[in-house]
Amino acid sequence: MPKPWATLGIDLHLEPAGPGLRRGLTDALRDAVRTGRLAPGTRLPSSRSLAADLGIARNTVAEAYADLVAEGWLTARQGSGTRVAERAVTSPPGDGTGFPPADDDTAFAPAGARLMLPPAGAPAPPSLRPLASPRPQRPRPAYDLLPGSPDLASFPRAEWLKAARRALLAAPHEALGYGDPRGRAELRAALAVYLSRARGVRADPERIVVCAGFGHGLHLLGRVLRARGARTAAVESYGLPPHWRQLTAAGLATAPLPFDELGTDPGELTDQSALLLTPAHQFPMGVPLHRDRRPTVVDWARRTGGLVLEDDYDGEFRYDRQPVGALQGLDPDHVVYLGTASKSLAPGLRLAWMVLPPALVEEVTAAKGHVDTCGALDQLTLAQFLTSGAYDRHVRAARLRYRRRRDALVRALAAHAPHLHVTGIAAGLHVLLRLPPGTEQSVVRAATWQGLALHGLASFRHASATVEPTDALVVGYGTPPDHAWAGALEALCRVLP
Repeated sequence: MPKPWATLGIDLHLEPAGPGLRRGLTDALRDAVRTGRLAPGTRLPSSRSLAADLGIARNTVAEAYADLVAEGWLTARQGSGTRVAERAVTSPPGDGTGFPPADDDTAFAPAGARLMLPPAGAPAPPSLRPLASPRPQRPRPAYDLLPGSPDLASFPRAEWLKAARRALLAAPHEALGYGDPRGRAELRAALAVYLSRARGVRADPERIVVCAGFGHGLHLLGRVLRARGARTAAVESYGLPPHWRQLTAAGLATAPLPFDELGTDPGELTDQSALLLTPAHQFPMGVPLHRDRRPTVVDWARRTGGLVLEDDYDGEFRYDRQPVGALQGLDPDHVVYLGTASKSLAPGLRLAWMVLPPALVEEVTAAKGHVDTCGALDQLTLAQFLTSGAYDRHVRAARLRYRRRRDALVRALAAHAPHLHVTGIAAGLHVLLRLPPGTEQSVVRAATWQGLALHGLASFRHASATVEPTDALVVGYGTPPDHAWAGALEALCRVLP
């Protein structure tokens, strides 16, 4: 007969109850975690110690632990023991967060705290009264496989610091003033050389405008297009909703184009004034625009006077062959090239650039407000980073590191889920993992339970797209630091159907 409770080093008692010891212990531990009596990060006793305290078989405890690890309530690592998983407070089930359902009102109390409810009929103390428009806290995932961000732990701090010191010492006094609204001349000159050499862009420093991130550049272009009388911009059926919202905020309707195995199909371009495109590596489908469709896009722009907005968000990261050159090189008078440091270095730098057709430079500069919105010292540092060769060295090292991660991801999927098809692996920082029909939502929910941040393809589909919906995951492999990559792969494989 087991003892009725076990002391776990804190003031907490377990009362295994139910039809079986394993289920009773599992339910008791789960309830202790859910109600906050076992705080996140708490190290549980070994299965041997807890079994001795409870007077039950060690295998029963080990199996209960394993059940809760699989459910995401506990974590187990070699050398670290079994611990309560980090889990933030979230809203009750039904809100789409995917957390385990609660059986009572204490289920969503803050982790590590006891919830003291007032007697029935008594007024709630101020600390328990609802606040106006409460915002549920989102959990911080243990692993982040969302696309769109690099490994921030690998930012080249030492080299960047050297470049910053050199740039500051060499900077003229006027560099600390308001400056050219197009950006520092040193950075524009360095970008012109680099983009021409590495991406095939026909760049002139006088036609480059530095902006505070890709979104800022798109916002400026949207305003210019609307001022010119534009009403509609064509976009890809799959893409980033924040980019579509930038165009909508500028007063432009967005019309999605068809998509097939050759990429975005420009055949339906008609009276749109602009086209937002990711030709080198379509996001999120991962394929380049087919070579036969590239001239079709340029021909449309020449024939109609339209403008192509080329988003070259990760053009440097091509693994299996030479990078696909920029579309802008085919017609710099009708294509705006947009690049950014957010994938190659870090989004926190807030540095991006546009290579504009000559006719747009003055209008974009005016839309920017005739002031430089980016920090001069960061611009000078990036210029020094580019001209010294440090940028090229960093990109080459990052390309090798990300390729190794991609290879490990493909191997893991082949071993654990050989029935699933992986595409878009030739470039970038993400892959597309196709799922059986009808399983995308459940896999994303299961990932949330496991503390894994993961997006399904549906979240990138334009609301007006006519393409047939496809169940898939957009798996980013740039964000996790190297030491967490193996754990991220294990977590991903656990949730796959």
